[in-house]
Amino acid sequence: MRYGTPRTESRRSTAPLVGIAKLAAESPKAREGLYSGIEYFALAARSALNREASGRLPFAWTLNPYRGCEFGCKYCYARYTHEFMELRDGRDFERKIFAKISAPELLRTELRSARDRGQPIALGTATDPYQPAEKYFGITRRLLEVFAEFDNLEFSITTKGTLILRDLDLLRAIARRNRFSVHMTITTLDERLARLLEPKAPPPAKRLETLRQLAEAGLCARLNAAPIIPGINDSPAALEALAKAAAASGAQSIFANLLFLMPSARAEFMPFLEKEFPQLVSRYRRLYAHSAYLPREYKKELAKLMEGLRVRYGLAGSMHSAPDACGRPAGGHLTVEPRFSQFSLPFA
Repeated sequence: MRYGTPRTESRRSTAPLVGIAKLAAESPKAREGLYSGIEYFALAARSALNREASGRLPFAWTLNPYRGCEFGCKYCYARYTHEFMELRDGRDFERKIFAKISAPELLRTELRSARDRGQPIALGTATDPYQPAEKYFGITRRLLEVFAEFDNLEFSITTKGTLILRDLDLLRAIARRNRFSVHMTITTLDERLARLLEPKAPPPAKRLETLRQLAEAGLCARLNAAPIIPGINDSPAALEALAKAAAASGAQSIFANLLFLMPSARAEFMPFLEKEFPQLVSRYRRLYAHSAYLPREYKKELAKLMEGLRVRYGLAGSMHSAPDACGRPAGGHLTVEPRFSQFSLPFA
């Protein structure tokens, strides 16, 4: 194993590093990535679970086995998280990947001591737990092994990664004892567009097949159509195609979310837009002139469209009740809250 420390060309400050920035700077290099320019580092994490403090999201805790994501999605809002490590170049998010090697052991300790163990935990909120790094480090699988030791948890996974099928045995075991769901992110069925938006993520057809296999395995599988990007993947025909594909794949519901452009994400997305969709640049400058969020009117129109599609393709049932795979073990009555099935803007 080769060791080194993250290069610091993109670090702006010369002040002493503290907290996560200090841990990142001291992280040994674990290996080179599959693609040129990708570096992996072993990060000494201090905790596994992170409290969601805003109260605006449908979960209480987040869990990310990696910092950074190789998929390189042009719209990714989470690039700002590398800034906490004083890595200010937005591209570092996809080329300097930090693996939290000790996260599974930390998770076990935190779950055992948690007083509010039943509160929802979301795996994969900032980085994809099944990105290429998982093939080398296996941290996500080790986290699942920990979850399989517990019951009466509320737990979800969001991913674009087809590698999740490797862990079907553990996912089934977790679902038998906990309230569990998988959210497969598919933003478009257009293979060319997907390659532009999500350069290193699996193609949409493979993600749909993965969604189908998850549903056939008896898991609560959902399609996550996020983000919806104005002028690019927001046409009624494109969204109907996603809803139809979700239903055909056995998805229990479909969720949609709008493009959210924080400054770090905007710095990467706007040059991409200028290159690939120059006709949209002036529109985006107007839409995001004063906020990272789209205007409320846009949200309302899209919400109306998505609700109609859910009804048309039978993807609205989860608003009222859920099959056993989406609830707790047999014997207890549980209704699924609408937060995963209704259109909402969690970052507003």
